[in-house]
Amino acid sequence: MKQLLKQVFSNQKHFIRLILPLVTVTLAALLFTAPALATGVYQIPNLTSGNETWVLDQGDVISRVNEGKISSAFEDLAKQTGNEVRIVTIRHFDYGETPESFTKELFEKWFPTKQAQANQTLLILDTATNGTAIITGDRVKSLLTDSIAESVANETLSVPLRKGNKYNQAFTDASDRLVAVLSGKPDPGPPEIADDVQVEGTFKKAGETDQGSATAWVIGLLIAATIIPMATYYIYLINQPSSNG
Repeated sequence: MKQLLKQVFSNQKHFIRLILPLVTVTLAALLFTAPALATGVYQIPNLTSGNETWVLDQGDVISRVNEGKISSAFEDLAKQTGNEVRIVTIRHFDYGETPESFTKELFEKWFPTKQAQANQTLLILDTATNGTAIITGDRVKSLLTDSIAESVANETLSVPLRKGNKYNQAFTDASDRLVAVLSGKPDPGPPEIADDVQVEGTFKKAGETDQGSATAWVIGLLIAATIIPMATYYIYLINQPSSNG
């Protein structure tokens, strides 16, 4: 019996020396993967007024055909009126960010002065929660008022997303409305909302999303740290030569 216990403890020490590096690497990989899924303003490429990048689809939700059509429409708008519009999609806001805070920070990063911001419009979507936000410069507010801008973000863009994540339709409708308004044409208005569409409760708040993501990652780490060593130790034991002593 003493010999058996001695062998078991000896095997455990040997096992710990073997498995510890594997567990460390696994946990490190999991820890670094979680932040990589989120996007901070510092990760967005620099851009200045006059730059011909009109759509930055990091969320990968707009087809190339529609991205080309939207870019052409925004480019024509800029040439004809001087008003510039840009659309940005990302997969997930960085921890603690909201659609509004992210949009404001990116707007100020790209256009740091009031003069540079004056004729700019920036529309942003987070594909993880379908959260939207829009910000405009002072010069365009006479055409694109704050109420119309909010309607574009919260109705024109959001309604197709509530009906099955129709991203291409959402951005096509939003770009058409923005181009019309910023060209001085009558506002086409938001899409009609059917009575059976549930507007409230569709999107999670930023705090709920962050808390849920953090909880999921903690649980995942705990499970990985528990199961991987146990499974490896079991495999190690069953591959040991049998002993009748």
